[in-house]
Amino acid sequence: MTVPRLTLLKVFWRSLFLQAAWNRRGMQNLGFAYAIAPALAVIYPEPERRREAVGRHLGFFNCHPYTAAAILGGAIHHEERVASGAEPVDAPGLYKSTLQGPLAAIGDGFFWTALRPFFGALAALGALAVGWPAVVAALLLYNVIHLVLRFGLFRAGYLKGDGIVADIARLSLPMLAQRLRLGGAFLCGLTAALLLWRGALQDGFLSGAVALSAAAFGYLALVGGARLLPAAYAIIVAGIGAALFAARWHGSS
Repeated sequence: MTVPRLTLLKVFWRSLFLQAAWNRRGMQNLGFAYAIAPALAVIYPEPERRREAVGRHLGFFNCHPYTAAAILGGAIHHEERVASGAEPVDAPGLYKSTLQGPLAAIGDGFFWTALRPFFGALAALGALAVGWPAVVAALLLYNVIHLVLRFGLFRAGYLKGDGIVADIARLSLPMLAQRLRLGGAFLCGLTAALLLWRGALQDGFLSGAVALSAAAFGYLALVGGARLLPAAYAIIVAGIGAALFAARWHGSS
């Protein structure tokens, strides 16, 4: 049995709300069951078998919401095989439990710690350079990339089932994530330099020197093993104090 394309699109649309019913007991289980329900209604026309299938997907499930699309598509693939008698009824659950951990790690490492910070840094730099349209453009581009990847994973999972593992490996997302992190750090450096340059133009060389000194002190503190938040608070307080002193000294002179 093959699930119609329109039904698959409906399942993918529902997957965008995977975390809407997040709970401590099953985490994303309700969202997963809600998303896959239209496909199960096609695969299992008999109410009793459909209830059993939905029940299989109410067990614990937790994954990155983007890469979970691959598991959702693969679960439909395995449910079709269960309905045809080619696999036992525990095959979809085994598929989910096997992939949810690795795909959660891949998704967190690529999307949360690489792609999203990169576009955040790009938006910050663009806002300073050309204004708010750059923020909108960065947001739109990020969502286009993530939705294309998300739909591609869903489609590949449905078509290939367990074969999705090889497809994800070929994407080399961890390596790409490392490059995005380096790019994001570079963009942050450009943003800081632009801020210093503008501050020096508007408030004089002394203000720029104070800001640069505060940044250098913070970097040295972090390299020396200082904790991030206490060091950040200390840098902010010291920088504000130094800036006020410099402004007062500049005014009195």
